[in-house]
Amino acid sequence: QVQLVESGGGLVQAGGSLRLSCAASGRTFSSVAMAWFRQAPGKEREFVAAIRWSSGDTYHADSVKGRFPIFRDNARNTVYLQMNNLKPEDTAVYYCACGRFYVRTDPTGYDYWGQGTQVTVSS
Repeated sequence: QVQLVESGGGLVQAGGSLRLSCAASGRTFSSVAMAWFRQAPGKEREFVAAIRWSSGDTYHADSVKGRFPIFRDNARNTVYLQMNNLKPEDTAVYYCACGRFYVRTDPTGYDYWGQGTQVTVSS
């Protein structure tokens, strides 16, 4: 089992920044990649970004490329999503996930999920 705990969400004005954190514990050695997804009300869960634990290779959705870098701290088993130049359409619950493959952009490609953290961007 792997446990994931997200933090860092909140309310921010458009153009502002937030940093999300996802701390992993448990059998993390079984995971190859970590990812962030988001889900807005009435919409499907959407891929945001992924990172490979070992190499730090990253992959981003076009909608956040250049604005939301993903990076990790292997010593702390923590992955971060730095969200810059936030837009109202970025409002969603953000989830981190871990899985055995890199890169999967479908939620079914991940084995463990955090509880989610709300990000609200006001215009």
